[in-house]
Amino acid sequence: MHPSDVPDIRAKELLTVMALAEYGSFVAAAAYLKTSQPALTRTVKRVERVLGVTLFARNTRRVEITTAGREFVAVAERILNDLQLTVRNMSEVTNEQRGRITITTYSAFATHSLPDLVRRYRETRPSIEVRIREGRQSEIIEDVRSGVADFGIGYVNALPDMLQSTMLRREPLYAVIPSDHPLAAKKRTRIRLIDLKNEPLVTPPSDTYLRRLTDGAAASAGFSLRYAVTVERLLSVTSHVRAGVGIAVLPWGVLPPQPWIGFHTAMLTEPALSVSVGLITLRGRYMTPAAASMMNLVQESSAEPQALTS
Repeated sequence: MHPSDVPDIRAKELLTVMALAEYGSFVAAAAYLKTSQPALTRTVKRVERVLGVTLFARNTRRVEITTAGREFVAVAERILNDLQLTVRNMSEVTNEQRGRITITTYSAFATHSLPDLVRRYRETRPSIEVRIREGRQSEIIEDVRSGVADFGIGYVNALPDMLQSTMLRREPLYAVIPSDHPLAAKKRTRIRLIDLKNEPLVTPPSDTYLRRLTDGAAASAGFSLRYAVTVERLLSVTSHVRAGVGIAVLPWGVLPPQPWIGFHTAMLTEPALSVSVGLITLRGRYMTPAAASMMNLVQESSAEPQALTS
């Protein structure tokens, strides 16, 4: 559509035409609009000049609407109704009464932390639709970068330049050991990374941040780890540990709520490793009030993890 094809007619001018069509009198319409009769006359003449048609036939007693006028009034009514509805909707969106937010995060956070947060969020915003996408770190970053998600929740240790983060908590890494494994029998609360050197490990894919972190620490210490099973989602790892497939190295936030059955945990030491979990947003992106409120709730509900005991 070319700008020259758009008629220069204001919303109040549409209302003026509608009022004159309804009352059939310049005096009555002017009184309804709380304006003067000459001002109303000038407005109608201007609209007719812009449209190039006659909307009203005037005589000494009454104003009669023309066929073109009736057609224009019908269009004007639809336009004003749509405009009024849009303004009302925008107000509801701004006041967080309507709208939608999309969050992308890893499965453990979506399972362990988000359900309670979403319930609390929707207690005061029942008409806001919350969409939760689950994925690996690379998928979280891509969703935020592309605008699919309003924000992400993931590891913020190393992010592309176009993204920014707000730290939520630091999660130490734990060895998760099957209950019948000799290393679990001693019930120790700490374990060295080198103690896992010859153990079959259950692990996420090699291109994940967690895998690169543990591999890098082992390489710096002069040894490599032995991987037996690779799974796509961290939530699946503990199920394999319970089954006795092998030991896993997981962040605190991935561990299921206690009490734990089928496995023992020990904090990883020498070296002590951790991941930083935070909110991930696109630099310069406008954050809707609904999304910003959810981000604030996540921040308020986050705290540094306490030491775990099995």
